[in-house]
This record gives sequence, C-alpha cells and structure tokens, in this order.
Amino acid sequence: MAIIIREKEQKYVEGKNVRMNIRLEDLEISKVITKDLINLSLQATTKLEVIEELTHLLYRNHCIESEKDFIKDVLYRESQGITGLEKGIAIPHGKSESVIKTSLVIGRTKQPIEWESLDGNPIDIFFLFAVKSSDTTTVHIKLLQKVATLLANDEVIQSLQSVKTKQELIKLLSENYD
Repeated sequence: MAIIIREKEQKYVEGKNVRMNIRLEDLEISKVITKDLINLSLQATTKLEVIEELTHLLYRNHCIESEKDFIKDVLYRESQGITGLEKGIAIPHGKSESVIKTSLVIGRTKQPIEWESLDGNPIDIFFLFAVKSSDTTTVHIKLLQKVATLLANDEVIQSLQSVKTKQELIKLLSENYD
C-alpha cells in the first residue's frame, strides 16, 4: 500500500484507488516513509550527488516520472534559500510537475557534505521532499513543519546519526512523531 499526501487523500490497495479522508494533523511520517525510501549509506560526496542519489530512490519507487526534471526543480529551490538546518540536517525539497505523488525520502552520508546551513556546518542527514505541483502549499508546509518539529529534538538528531538499519529509523520516527 502506498500512501499519497493530498488534501483529498487516496490510497492504493491491491492496485485499486480507494478514496479516504486524512486530516493533515493526522499525517504520520511512518506511513509516508518506507524502507525503500531510505538510504543510510549514501555514496555521495557533493550536494548534487546527494540530490541525485535520493532522487533516484524516488524514481525507482515510482514517486517521480523524471529524475532530470525533478533534480532541476530541487536545484532551483536550493538557489532560492538555505535548506540546511543545524546539527548536520538538511531538508531539501522541490515542487515539480514530475512528481507523481508527494513523498519524503531520507538519506545519510558516511562523511558530512558541504551544504549551506544555518550553523555553517556540513550535512550528513537529508530529508528530501518531493512535492506534486498540484498539491496545495498547505500540505507541503504542514509536512515540513512536522519534520522540523521532530528535528528540534536533540535526542532524535543524535539517534538519527547512529541508527544502523532502516527499520530502526522508521521506529525512531514513529516513536517520536506519530
């Protein structure tokens, strides 16, 4: 089952579209993130490589139609302002026509990457948001808000740095967010 984030929500059950209503405040990261949308061993050594690797995960999981178009839109957003927060975390995002379903992919590099951040430090944990152009800004902002709230917790950030498996990461997000 894939959960798609929209104001008028749909879920896919055994290949069939089924309408359902989900209130934005009930949105659960653990239902947006699956093991297939996590890479705890990114090989990237540059900002562009991080975006490319995470974008490829989105493409492989049928969240976007075009890697090239989505990367272009993410890079455009990156040129508009800083997406690096503090303590090694960045939340790059792109609103794009190539997005099939609004999604969130998470990656971690072995070594911190040079990335514009609020504290001036490099980044090693990335939450990349892929936002469907037709989705309202409210959904996008609400999801960003929920992730930012989660990342305000120093213990969660420490745990993000040390989780060993995708399942541990999903459990961490579920325990501290849902």
